[in-house]
Parts: sequence; structure tokens; C-alpha cells
Amino acid sequence: MTARTLIALAAIPLLAACATVPRQPLAPVEVGIIAINDFHGSLEPPRSAQRQPDGQGGEVLVPAGGVAYLASAIDAARAKYRHTLTVSAGDMIGGSQLASALFLDEPTIGAMNRIGMEFNAVGNHEFDRGRDELERIRKGGCEKHTTREPCLLERFAGANFQFLAANTIDPDGSTIMPGTALRSLGEGRNKVTVGLIGLTLKETADLTSREGLRGASFADEAETVNRLAPQLRAQGADAVVVLLHQGGYTSGNLDPSSCSNLTGEIRNILDRMTTEVDVVVSGHTHWSYVCDYATINPAKPFLLTSAGVYGAMVTDIALQIDPGADRVVGKRARNVIVQNDGMTTMRGRVEPTALFPRFAPRADVAEYVGRYIKAAKSEIERPAGRIAERVSRPGGEAGRHGGTLGLLVADAQLAATKSAGAQIALMNAFGVRSPFNLTPDAQGRLTYGQLYSVQPFTNQLVTGTLTGVELKAVLEEGFDANQPLQYLSPSAGFTYSVDLTRPVGQRITAMTLNGKPIDSAADYRITVNNFLAGGGDSFATFTKMRDKVVARPTDIEALEAWLQADPPRAAPRDDRVTAIGDPTFTPG
Repeated sequence: MTARTLIALAAIPLLAACATVPRQPLAPVEVGIIAINDFHGSLEPPRSAQRQPDGQGGEVLVPAGGVAYLASAIDAARAKYRHTLTVSAGDMIGGSQLASALFLDEPTIGAMNRIGMEFNAVGNHEFDRGRDELERIRKGGCEKHTTREPCLLERFAGANFQFLAANTIDPDGSTIMPGTALRSLGEGRNKVTVGLIGLTLKETADLTSREGLRGASFADEAETVNRLAPQLRAQGADAVVVLLHQGGYTSGNLDPSSCSNLTGEIRNILDRMTTEVDVVVSGHTHWSYVCDYATINPAKPFLLTSAGVYGAMVTDIALQIDPGADRVVGKRARNVIVQNDGMTTMRGRVEPTALFPRFAPRADVAEYVGRYIKAAKSEIERPAGRIAERVSRPGGEAGRHGGTLGLLVADAQLAATKSAGAQIALMNAFGVRSPFNLTPDAQGRLTYGQLYSVQPFTNQLVTGTLTGVELKAVLEEGFDANQPLQYLSPSAGFTYSVDLTRPVGQRITAMTLNGKPIDSAADYRITVNNFLAGGGDSFATFTKMRDKVVARPTDIEALEAWLQADPPRAAPRDDRVTAIGDPTFTPG
């Protein structure tokens, strides 16, 4: 027997011994997911404070928001974790504050670059200026795609983070941009991989200009996730996080980290979604919640979150990932209010409270956006008309009714298109934006910034012809199953009645113009914004308008012109629409 054989035989017991020693189990790796949604270019604090529980059965108003404060809040959340991802669930841009919108939302992207955003799901408002402009926002450059000039303050470099659009499909079947991503964190045996899927609500084509979409369509959310999540798992994802621009509503609890009485389209999506998913960061409804969805549907143990709107909150999500078992073994989340140094709201001054952490503005972000805010100041503060009293649109679910603010907008659009033969103007309530009122100063004056906050989309006005039958059909579309209920706000002289206890398609019970019933066979000249004229908000009948004329003034120009009257315009009487069977309907 050779020496080499003896050595080999001697090694056998040692190898056997090694084979029987179990490997030490690995400790879970904690990953922080820092999430926002529906930022809407809110560089400055919004003009409404956050209602929060005070811990004693009451509530307190908290001043919150502003992108420099948001940056500090995100930094504070990140500091808790060794490994983090910073994500957004859509509508980062579009419907933005004037300081961002005047510059085509370039400063919002610049601020998010500085914050360290990593992924943003494309929401419906990312398409507001069309696909070509969205591509410029992603990639940078100064090519002009809108009526506004790009690169006014700096050469725009584009986003340093990735946009995800998994269910936005071109006619050839491809996605318009990547839909998924993988991000590995840690090293060696402790390395874990997070897979991300970003997508918007399937109704996006109804919520934006179809012309700007250039043929893109939007696939079902759950079906898209169910196809892609197993692929991410096969590529090594230990956790799957969905960034979904669709959401829900809760009621009965002010706590933004609670989930009482969850309703909305998000439930239908989650109930059909694969359990390969661990977390769904949602948006679109502007609601704040944290839900253990297993308490609603035990077969679907998702963690569901939403951080409200306008950067007033950040969702702090913690995932415990077992790198040996390649799965999430624990998850939790809470919404953190981005309390600032105090601010003046529509109802007066709101000071910080000791009940919640207070964040300082991050200096670099404050300096950067401050240049844009300063450049926009003269336009924001420019006098832009007068009104005798406040006009408003209800908040919450009652916001499906445009209130006196929606009626004012409709009156302005009718006046602006009389030369095109307009007899009726109709305004979509959801197109009347934040804040939900116009409050004049002591002299009845309004600023351009106030008007813009109500009409931020610079839509064109389109006047066309519909028959009385078609006019009824388009009003019925506000109360069918294709969208949330929505009352079209009518101009002066036109009234209609709704009975929600009746079957779909039979809910409009009366229509009059100047006191006379609408004639089913007669033609009527109708004015709407170009969003509605293209079938937006599922009002498909508007696409049937004949003899269309596009007016020169935009929606905001029409509103400003209407408010130049002397004496100041009185608020419209909120008696043009009557409703039965809708507890949220509160005219008057």
C-alpha cells in the first residue's frame, strides 16, 4: 500500500465527519422599503394640513409636506436599515404645483434624483403630456413636445431612477419601458434579492389623452403580476414587491397606519393576485393605510400600503428575508407623517405639534427647488380675477360631485365657447383639483396660483354636437360600472336629475335646458375639455360629438377670463343637479 493510499484512506473519516456537521442557519436579512405615492410635483407644502389622531380620542392638525422635508424624512427612515430601497407607486409628476408644472416637472425629477429615488411605477398622470414628453422626462434633454419651453433654468438631465410600466403595452405587444427589476442587497451567503413590478391601473387610457398615448393600451393588473412574479422568483428574487398605481379607501379611523373597512378596486386586484407577491405599494386614491390583507382574505397574505398624497407621508416598510429559504419570513409597515416647521393653510396657520416627529428641510434639496419656486413666484402671485365668495368642491367620496367650484368652471367654459354655438358646458368633477376651494382675499381677489391649483392640466376646450339621446347617454356613463361614480358639473341653464336606486342605464330621470325638457331627437352644442372629448373618465359617448370646434382659450384661460367681471362673480347656486340614493351627495 502506497503512502498516497494511506493518506487517502486516513482522510475518509475526516470527510465523513465534515459531511455530518450541519451548516449554521442564517439570520434573516432586514430590508427597508421606503415608499411614497402620488407626489404630484409638490415642491412646497400643500395648503391643507393632515388630520391625525391625538392619542386621546380626538384629533390634531399637523403641518406636513414639502419636498425638502420629505427628503429628511426619507433619510431618517433609511438610517434605520443597513439595506434599503426607495420607491414610488406612480403620479410622481402631473397635476403638479405651479412651481413644478411651469417647468414641465423638471424640478420634481431633479429633487427626486437628489433624494435618491430608485424606482417609480408609471401612473396615469405620468402620461398627461404624452409619451414623447414622458420619454424626455426619463432620459433628459431639451426637445420640445408641449406648448411650454423645456430647460428654462438648467439643461435637464433626466431621471437617475428607473420608471417601470409592466402593463403598458404597445400595439406590437411589447411594454413601452421595462416592467420589472431585480435588486440584490448584501454579500455572500447573506445576499438577498428583491424583485419589483411596476404598473398602473388598467383604466389609464380613460384618464388621459388617447392621442398622447400613441396606441398604448393597459393590461389587467392582476393578470400582469401573476405572469411576471413567477419569472422574478425564477430569476432569484427572494421577495417580490409590486408598485401599483391603483388603491382603495378606508373609513372609521384617522390612524394612517390602520386599515378599517377597506374598499375600492384594489380589493378585486389583490383577491386575484398570486401569493408569490409579498408587498403591494399602492396609490391613485390619495388615501393612507397599512393593511395586513390576510385579515381581509386569509388566502392572500399581502402587506398593502399607501402613503396618501403630496409627499405628506412616507411609508416605512421592513422585510425580514431568510437568505437560506429564499423567502420573506416577516414584514411590517407604518406611515410616518412628514411634519414640517409649520405652514399657512386655507384655514389659517398650523404650527407643529410635539405629538409627532418634526423634520428639518434638507439643505441641498431646499436650495435646488428654491430656485424654481423663486422663478415661478411672480406668476403664482399674479392677480387673476375676483369672486364675491368662496366656491368649493366636497372632499372624500363626496368629491364625485363638483360642488360650486365645478359649476363655476363649467360656466367659464360655456362663456368661452359661445362663439362656437355652445349651449351647455360639462365639467368632470375629478378634473377639479386641489385645493377643493377658491377662497378670495378681503377684496375678492384671486391669484393665478389659486386658479392653477384648480385647473392644472391646460386642457383645450372642444365644442361639438350631440343629440338629446346622446346627451342622456353621456350623463348615464357617470353612474355605470366602468368607473367610480362621477357627476358632470353643468353650466347655468342646464339641469338634470339622478336616481341611483334605478338600474344602470336608467338613472338619469330628467334633463332641462333653460327650463325646457331636453328633446331626444334635437341637436345640442356641448362644450367639454379635450380630455373628456377623447372619452376620458369612461365618458365614451363624447367621442361621438360631431362638427367639433377646438376653442383658442385653454380651460384655465377661460376661467381667468370669466373672473374678470366687475362686480365680482357671485358663487353659482348648487341646485343644477338633484340626486336620489347617494348619501355622499351634499349640494347647497
